[in-house]
Amino acid sequence: MRTLTRLAAPAALALSLALAPVMAPAQGLFAPAILVNDGVITGYELNQRAEMLKLLRAPGDPLKVAREQLVDDRLRAQAAAAAGIRPSEQDVLDGMDEFAGRANLTREEFTQALEASGVAEQTFRDFVAAGVAWRMLVRQRFAGRSSVSESEIDRALSDTGGSGSGVRVLLSEIIMPMTPATEDTVRARAQRIAELEDISAFSAQARRYSATATRGSGGRLPWQDLTELPPALQPIVLGLRPGEVSDPLPLQGAIALFQLRDIEETGYTPPEVAAVEYAAYYMPGGRSDETLAKARVLASKVDRCDDLYGVAKGQPAEVLERGTLPPSDIPTDIAFELSKLDPGEVSTALTRANGQTLVFLMLCGRTNAIAEDADRDQVALGLRNQRLTALAEGYLAQLRADARIIEK
Repeated sequence: MRTLTRLAAPAALALSLALAPVMAPAQGLFAPAILVNDGVITGYELNQRAEMLKLLRAPGDPLKVAREQLVDDRLRAQAAAAAGIRPSEQDVLDGMDEFAGRANLTREEFTQALEASGVAEQTFRDFVAAGVAWRMLVRQRFAGRSSVSESEIDRALSDTGGSGSGVRVLLSEIIMPMTPATEDTVRARAQRIAELEDISAFSAQARRYSATATRGSGGRLPWQDLTELPPALQPIVLGLRPGEVSDPLPLQGAIALFQLRDIEETGYTPPEVAAVEYAAYYMPGGRSDETLAKARVLASKVDRCDDLYGVAKGQPAEVLERGTLPPSDIPTDIAFELSKLDPGEVSTALTRANGQTLVFLMLCGRTNAIAEDADRDQVALGLRNQRLTALAEGYLAQLRADARIIEK
């Protein structure tokens, strides 16, 4: 619903409705094209949705996007029906009015324009009905999880200035996994490395012992804004001089060391990150060659956090953890790995259960704090909507992963 709503610009819509061709009927158009659980999508519905997408000038291949949208619409409608939710006729008409109004048209004008180009009113009605039912379901299902506390509003309204002046740092890292059997050896090694002040010597140790993706480059990280680092690490880094190594930092199942290579003030203060969304998929086998190989294959197959629902399908719920937390509430080791990632990127540097479980960690996204002069009620509404959107998208991804979808 959101995608099409954004696209319904008045001028583009009017021009498209005037010029778009009518799709000709085809043999077998009303035969099932896709089965979604017990629901059916016909070839006629696909062509109608594709034609509507053309009229709205939606990006991408209209037929491909139509398939994706109709499958999602069936899943939304099925989930709503299972929860006893059925929008009234007035609910649907109000939704049609709202959508048409975004093109500065009445519902009657909008449907007439669609029909003039071969798109039936029922196609528009079905599209809106699925969206209305889904919104009702999301509000009902997640009402208890969308409330926003006063402290969250305060945090969102807080000054985005960070530490007062922009500071960025150039670090090298070594993160060494540790099990009960290797703890004494790893701690002794970490203490020796902490005494180094030579950048090349630290890099040599990183190539030999570090478990992170930067191992091949001697643990060297690119420039990072200080505020991107976990809150617990920021004062430690600021206390180092170039070339100096931090004291060994105990993490869960590992020891970490950081060497400051350089530091500079940029004059730019990055926005404060209010929340970080991430997913952790727990893989048995720890850092064994076999498990790491499986993790590399998995990383090549997933592009976003939602994809992990399909990977975890049929497994115990605890193998996949997904959360959205303020940076200060995220465990330090996870927060540091996330600080190095862009959305959709993966880290396999961490373990749990005394090294027996590998953490396949993916960054879903970051949410910046809202400007200080924003109205509290508007901020609260925005935070609730953000939370509901994230919960709804995660729920839809779960429905997709559990669904039986057959293309004819």
